[in-house]
Amino acid sequence: MIAEVIVDIASGETDRVFDYLCDDGLTVGARVLAPFGGRTLTGFIIRLKDTAAYPIEKLKKVAPAPDELPALTPECVELSGKIAKRYLVPRALALRLFLPAEMRTGKVRELTRRYATLAVDKEQWNFSKTAKNQIAAAEYLLENGKTDCALLNKLFSGSVAALQKKGYITITEEQVRRDPYKTIEETGAVKALTAAQKNAVQAVKTDERTVQLIHGVTGSGKTEIYLTLIADCLKAGKSSIFLVPEISLTPQMLAQLRARFGKNAAILHSGLSAGERFDEWWRLRTGEAKIAIGARSAVFAPLEKLGVIIMDEEHDSSYASETAPRYNTFDIALLRAKRNGCKLVLGSATPSVETYKRALEGEFGLIKLAERINKRPLPEIRIVDMRREVRRGNNSAFSFALKEELEQTLLGGNQAILFLNRRGYSQTVICKECGYVAKCEACDVSLTYHREEDCLKCHYCGAKYNMLSGCPDCGSKKLSYAGTGTQRIVSDLKKLYPQARILRMDNDTTSGKEGHYKILKEFGEKKADILVGTQMIAKGHDFPSVTLVGILDADMSLHFNDYRSGERTFQLITQVAGRSGRAEEQGKVVLQTFSPENDVLRFACEYDYEGFYKNEVSLRQAAMFPPFSKIVRVLISGEDNKKALETLKSVYFALEELYRENEEQFLFFNKMAAPIKRIENKHRYQVLMRIVGGELLPKIYDICAGERTRETLVSVEENPANLS
Repeated sequence: MIAEVIVDIASGETDRVFDYLCDDGLTVGARVLAPFGGRTLTGFIIRLKDTAAYPIEKLKKVAPAPDELPALTPECVELSGKIAKRYLVPRALALRLFLPAEMRTGKVRELTRRYATLAVDKEQWNFSKTAKNQIAAAEYLLENGKTDCALLNKLFSGSVAALQKKGYITITEEQVRRDPYKTIEETGAVKALTAAQKNAVQAVKTDERTVQLIHGVTGSGKTEIYLTLIADCLKAGKSSIFLVPEISLTPQMLAQLRARFGKNAAILHSGLSAGERFDEWWRLRTGEAKIAIGARSAVFAPLEKLGVIIMDEEHDSSYASETAPRYNTFDIALLRAKRNGCKLVLGSATPSVETYKRALEGEFGLIKLAERINKRPLPEIRIVDMRREVRRGNNSAFSFALKEELEQTLLGGNQAILFLNRRGYSQTVICKECGYVAKCEACDVSLTYHREEDCLKCHYCGAKYNMLSGCPDCGSKKLSYAGTGTQRIVSDLKKLYPQARILRMDNDTTSGKEGHYKILKEFGEKKADILVGTQMIAKGHDFPSVTLVGILDADMSLHFNDYRSGERTFQLITQVAGRSGRAEEQGKVVLQTFSPENDVLRFACEYDYEGFYKNEVSLRQAAMFPPFSKIVRVLISGEDNKKALETLKSVYFALEELYRENEEQFLFFNKMAAPIKRIENKHRYQVLMRIVGGELLPKIYDICAGERTRETLVSVEENPANLS
């Protein structure tokens, strides 16, 4: 048998199929060990055939990898080909998306344990009186049955080897699955569906369209709809993928899934250890688990017979990959849904403009949930003009209105959430004398001061610097801290409310896979009064005792130089406001802004998504921004600035030829330095295009693939989530 093999080298020079001889037992998707250029490398069988284009005697033979099943399903193999073609990346790079990274490199393997079982009846025991440990171990096995050898040796030192030598026990070796969330509590009983939820479930099932958008206000019961759809798939013998945008949401959702479906749910995300990720992946591959939950990488879960794919908070920018291949999770999910003949369910209280437009035009099914599950009203949002606060002499991060509401909340025994999408103590350290700003040596960005560690950090490359004792330029000791972060908010709150118990949730406090879960669990158990956090607290969480939400700087995302800034601001405000008043007590939201007259804030305060959408879509149509066009960015980066510039020129001139031939399809075309000119010592340049129609995209990808060099990286992004 001849196998067509992709060798696991993500290089354009080896990006082709190689023919090898193989044994008859191997199938498509199997990993193999392939002789290649004097080395033995891992490869993947993507096709089997009877004949080869080369003489059989010249072909080398592959050996099977020690896998329990073919590592990749036929669907994964097929999908990798489409991804490689769509994003013009090496096929090996596309195949890697479907496997745990450590599995490919051989750095992780199955965990096995040795177990001891009694092999003789008690009547046959013949121990000497001095063999006390052996006798005790045998008694323990008689009472408890099969026992871990390590535990037996720990309890009765040296007993295992002695008992095995005498033939009193048999030793077996068994695989053990590593459980990433042993301590997680299974919460969430099955709830009876409301009439609106039943109608939504029925609409998803009966509508012939593949994609269904559930547009439901916060607290409208979208999660219960998802769980019902998953339960129905399990009954039908099918599997499910449940995608969430933030790793912080996965433990909470996993708790509900495990309460409902037991060990059928497996979690996939980058916060797991290598061994845990490997075991969870294999549970899905073997069919031991039939529900994959996780962030965007879970869309590549090795499940067969998919019955539904769910993308919760579909609007979230984290669903777009910022590393090659730069895929959008929706596109991959749609490919899988169509191949499996299953539904792709999108859920959001604030759908993206592009998604909602497609739903209104009938391309997607549209299901609306206009009320909260408990019929409670959405919290009232009160706008506070911070310009007026400054005129009144209040230069703190808290308006008088917010302080008043916080006091009432604490007195009433309720909880509050304060949202600020900036971590650290202060965003910038500035010299008052000469204007020096502390910047990262490897990135063209200012450093953030972290008071708890008394250091400066770069939030792009992660570098740490000692805090300045004075200005390195002029020697002045007059340093100021500009731009408040979550650390400073907590510090100020402790001074204002010394009796309050305060938790902080941001990237600095959530290290480890259970970092998010522990904070949320503590807050959910009312062991804290105030939760301060970044956008990871803005969505998906349900805390009945939260009656107040404070949005400290609503303008932060409003004035970004990005066509999506208004949309992102509306989404963030709506999402974080929805954390308040989810139980019996009426919720309140205090929104602090320096632009109270802004239309986006007005629509957000009224929870008027329809009004926001009509306003936003008309603005975009007038300016011909997406979804009426497509923004394409070609990003060039390299450590050598001269070579990066040379590549930029080469890419630009090649694309300019395409532009000259198709000027009517280009709304914008130009080259420039990237807004952040350097990250991790790599100089960054870009060619920005705005085009109508999609027929030029393959040509743009093709041109850019030919311009990559060993020294420079050239990547193509479509409607990039981050233009910095």
